[in-house]
Amino acid sequence: MGKKYLLCLMLSLFFCGGCHQVIKEQSIEPVMKEIEPQPMPSCSQEPKIRSVLPIIGEVEPVYFLPMKGALDARIDTGAETSSVGVQNQKLFERDGEKWVSFDIKNNQTAEVHHFEKKVKRQSTIRRIHANEERVVVMMDIRFGKEIISAEFTLADRSKFDYSVLIGRNVLKGRFIVDVSVSDTLY
Repeated sequence: MGKKYLLCLMLSLFFCGGCHQVIKEQSIEPVMKEIEPQPMPSCSQEPKIRSVLPIIGEVEPVYFLPMKGALDARIDTGAETSSVGVQNQKLFERDGEKWVSFDIKNNQTAEVHHFEKKVKRQSTIRRIHANEERVVVMMDIRFGKEIISAEFTLADRSKFDYSVLIGRNVLKGRFIVDVSVSDTLY
């Protein structure tokens, strides 16, 4: 009983962190003199979770393919769907389906790219004074090392600091957001 009991007791102390009561404290005293005791975390402490997801900041570069230059995007975990600021938006019909044409302008490089996309759906954006109807299209973006195809609402974002807003539809399962940093994806 001696060696097996002590071995089991030492292993339970090691794996459990000492959260149980020791029944025979005096029986392990000789072993404790031989082994240097190490501080053990209590079982009530939460284990630290390490993520394999990359951490991004509150503003990150995003490339709307095939555009060459990056646009600064505001990361918004409160927004369900991502949004991009567009110009010259026009709805039209092609082969009996709704399509939209629009331009995306990179204000930093002056690059303008014309897009024509099939309308995926219409979305109602709730605002304080009035609701806003927006067109939703699928866009291919390069965000960090990933090429992502995601829904974007088309909006007039000329009054905002950032022409792109990245929402949960791009972030979920791909990134962790730390608002104390920015530009981690360059």
